[in-house]
Amino acid sequence: MSGGATPEGGPVTGTGSPSALPPLLLDAVVSVAGDLSLDGVLARIVEAASALAGARYAALGVLGSGPERRLRTFVHHGMGPEVVTEIGDLPTGHGLLGLIIDRPEPLRLHDIAEHPASYGFPPHHPPMRSFLGVPVRIRGRVFGNLYLTEKAGEGDFTEEDERVVVALAAAAGVAIENARLYEEAAQRERWLAATAEITRILATAGPGRTALQVVADHARRASGADAAGVVVGPVSGPLALAAVAGSHPGLALLGHPTGEDDPLREVLRTGAPVRTELSGPAVLVPLPGERDGSRDGTRSGPRSGPRNGGVLALAWTDDRHEHARALDPQLAVAFAEQAALALEVSRARADQQRLAVFEDRDRIGRDLHDLVIQRLFATGLTLQSAARLSDRPDVTERLERSVDELDATIRDIRRSIYELGAADADADLQTEVTRLVDRAAAALQARPGLRFDGPVRTGVPDEVAPHLLAVLGEALSNATRHASANEVSVELSVGDQVRLVVTDDGVGLPENAPHRGLLNLRERAERLGGRFLVESAPGAGTRLVWQVPAGG
Repeated sequence: MSGGATPEGGPVTGTGSPSALPPLLLDAVVSVAGDLSLDGVLARIVEAASALAGARYAALGVLGSGPERRLRTFVHHGMGPEVVTEIGDLPTGHGLLGLIIDRPEPLRLHDIAEHPASYGFPPHHPPMRSFLGVPVRIRGRVFGNLYLTEKAGEGDFTEEDERVVVALAAAAGVAIENARLYEEAAQRERWLAATAEITRILATAGPGRTALQVVADHARRASGADAAGVVVGPVSGPLALAAVAGSHPGLALLGHPTGEDDPLREVLRTGAPVRTELSGPAVLVPLPGERDGSRDGTRSGPRSGPRNGGVLALAWTDDRHEHARALDPQLAVAFAEQAALALEVSRARADQQRLAVFEDRDRIGRDLHDLVIQRLFATGLTLQSAARLSDRPDVTERLERSVDELDATIRDIRRSIYELGAADADADLQTEVTRLVDRAAAALQARPGLRFDGPVRTGVPDEVAPHLLAVLGEALSNATRHASANEVSVELSVGDQVRLVVTDDGVGLPENAPHRGLLNLRERAERLGGRFLVESAPGAGTRLVWQVPAGG
């Protein structure tokens, strides 16, 4: 469908007196309005236009929203799938079709090929001569154009045909608007259902990557995108692609922004959605960030100003631009805000559960210390007294060995008590170290000195933190029970190495001191690829150095 003229060289436009509209027009209007899906409405329009005007071929070209105003969708009727495949790409709105786009008014032609604007037909295209084009308007704006060719009986389209098709186009505009409103309502319903579903799921699931994957999965389904991803990180700094749903080559670019003007940075900085290209159309919407510097960027926060946060990316393949354009970004923004709130609630619930676990550990530790250890200590004193009363060397030796075993058991229990207080992967290591030092202060004349150097809260790997806390607990226990120290200092530095130094001014390690606890500290260091050093002399105090790579 590309051009034409009358035998005399001009278009057929006739302005004779109107006659009554055919009864079939009413049936066609009712049929067109009987479908609520936009694709179904468009297909029914071209079928009805073909039947009413007696055209062998009919098509409806939908205009795009860009400045060029070319065709973005082309719905056709009359050609089989084999012919369409042989023709190749469908028209985009040039030649005669572009003329009607630029001048949206009815046009009738005797022969397409004779019109100056005709581009001709591509190979394998069926022959077409007579032509009728009519614009379809919605609220005064051109939505697209109806194209009819090959009038039945090899004649020309008449003024009556033009009048009927113009009336059908007017009714079609109303039907298309209703279908678009219906699809918008259905889109909102999908987003609301997705929002309710992630709220329900995240109410029972903990925060983290699994929760972000839930957000990506439901966002992809609600939007109809080919892929969805969640990127987390600060406005200035490294970003990470934390969750991906579906497959799209452009998502791989999200973790590597090109600069401060990158669309990801813009979304993080402004908190506003952005349409962009990621090997195809994409929509980036903000996922509000944290308030307190958490590492995974999933906490709700203010909508403006630099913050750690995230971006929800929705991407379509290059041939699905119309689906991307149909998305209302504000629906995705509302979904992301609700997702961030659900993640915040999930995190708060996890914090409460973690606090309950720590409180239970503290209670167990107190019971072990106040009951079990005291009884073992009393039993050890009793055995020591009995050893002094015995005049048999073998009995005395056995009693002293039993006292040593009780001392070792007490140390093991104390070490278990400190390990009960060890933080899990999400706890604050600096707070846990401070808490252990405060506990040791109760058994000393003065609170131990405490110094931090480097990113203690974020630089210690999760697999190192429990070992570090256990080592510190054992070192402080030894300093309070055996060293008779007046001053104890603790230094924790984090860089390429995690280095813990515990120093006291006590009596030092005697030559015959049992080394079971120190061997345990050395084994923990060697297991992590590090080392453990002891510097001590009788009467000169003790310095313990426990050091492991920050890589874990």
